[in-house]
Amino acid sequence: RGTDATGIAYLTNSHLSIYKRPLPAHRLRFRIPAAANVVMGHTRMTTQGSSHRNYNNHPFYGQIGIEGFALAHNGVLRNDRSLQVQKKLPVSKIETDSYVIVQLLEQAGKLDLQTLKAISELLRGSFTYTVLDSHAQLFIVRGNNPFCLYHLGFYVYASTKEILNAALRKFRKHLPSGRFEEIAVKEGEILRLSTDGIRKTQTFSIDFLFPLSAYLPLRS
Repeated sequence: RGTDATGIAYLTNSHLSIYKRPLPAHRLRFRIPAAANVVMGHTRMTTQGSSHRNYNNHPFYGQIGIEGFALAHNGVLRNDRSLQVQKKLPVSKIETDSYVIVQLLEQAGKLDLQTLKAISELLRGSFTYTVLDSHAQLFIVRGNNPFCLYHLGFYVYASTKEILNAALRKFRKHLPSGRFEEIAVKEGEILRLSTDGIRKTQTFSIDFLFPLSAYLPLRS
């Protein structure tokens, strides 16, 4: 739904790459390598940090030890500045509120369900975010922003069912036949998808999140 910037994180042979530009998705010209087995995309509507400074755009790269990860966030965080001070996070040129999640993960030194639970309960505002690591694990953290996930032999997702259905209709001749399974990801749930086919979940409190409607008029 965002038209200010577009970014793609993809994994090839355990190597994580990110390509992003301050362009709407229909103007982005990039061919994903055939060897890529996981792709995470993001389209941005700017709320904080100019999209013309490409480092402000999603996905963001983070690193824990020698392992890299990519993070994309949908929503608006209201306490990113206070968390930077409270947690003594390093100063960064990235102005986007979402980047505080990357810094919190790097500070924690671990990317797993329990760490994501703890970090998500520190956040104030509105969010759903995804994290892709170099082991092809995709973590989906559903706050109070919309999200839709299907399984059709592989996983596909988008911020809303309408957008996802429209994309699948467009590419239906390339898709396997048969019914799609919709995977419910509830508000306050973290879902981990991995190449072994096992889904693992964790829950977190969303009592501190504001109604999504409070953010709809916001644009900067």
